[in-house]
Amino acid sequence: MTEPEAPTAGVAMTAIGVAVIRARESIRPDRLYDDPLARHFADAARRSFGATPEGERRWARLEALADTFFEGRSVGVRLVDDRMVEAVASGCRQIVILGAGLDTRAFRLTLPADVRFFEIDLPELFAFKEPVLAAAGVAPKHDRRVIAGDLRGNWTEPLRANGFRADLPTYWVDEGSLGYLNRDDALRVAETLTELSAPGSQFGAGRFHVDRNLPHYTELGRLVGGEHRGEGRDLSGLGPDAESWLTARGWRTSFRSWDDLVAPLGRPAAIGDPGVGLVLAVRE
Repeated sequence: MTEPEAPTAGVAMTAIGVAVIRARESIRPDRLYDDPLARHFADAARRSFGATPEGERRWARLEALADTFFEGRSVGVRLVDDRMVEAVASGCRQIVILGAGLDTRAFRLTLPADVRFFEIDLPELFAFKEPVLAAAGVAPKHDRRVIAGDLRGNWTEPLRANGFRADLPTYWVDEGSLGYLNRDDALRVAETLTELSAPGSQFGAGRFHVDRNLPHYTELGRLVGGEHRGEGRDLSGLGPDAESWLTARGWRTSFRSWDDLVAPLGRPAAIGDPGVGLVLAVRE
């Protein structure tokens, strides 16, 4: 079988780094979650990168960045897991993952049988992901639909064509994808998902602000080809007024600080900024 080619540049490459982080978390005795498929992605990507000396160097840089971002990114995965379980328990039976990357929650989480996953991401990402899953010989625990497309384009029609129903409560997952878009594109995505959200739908918008001139962010920008640059940016994608923006469009919002969210997990991931955290939104 021909080895799938991993994305080695651009934003899609960040999905590889997150898979490396999830693989490392999964072998810890005190792991926060277990994602055995992450190792399949990491190994396949390692072989793909290692085909050239330049690829070897880029892989070493990616692993170094995974070390730097490990604690925060790994606890973030667990927080989304927990939030997803809560959303499903409250009645959401559709889960749409925006910029799904190498997400494996349809395979590793045990949820009610009628839960349906929709994964949206770039075609080149799925061109790598699906062959790796096939080679691993695994089947999802839940109905899983793949939508290859760009969030900056028309993703509504293919989403509907794959069985999405706007009359059912949906849990919308964004683990940072909107932060990679410019503000206008991010707001268009938020407008679209608002239009598609039945009462009871849920959405979480992160409220983070980082200094892009810090060495690890500068290195990340270089590694993905400059798409991560900027002096400082709110990483919710919706901007610092995310709460008022969502409230004005029929969402009931609340805010939880990052430190409060991670405290029960017992990991050194606190940042000491009460203004950083998650805006939780429920469609009324």
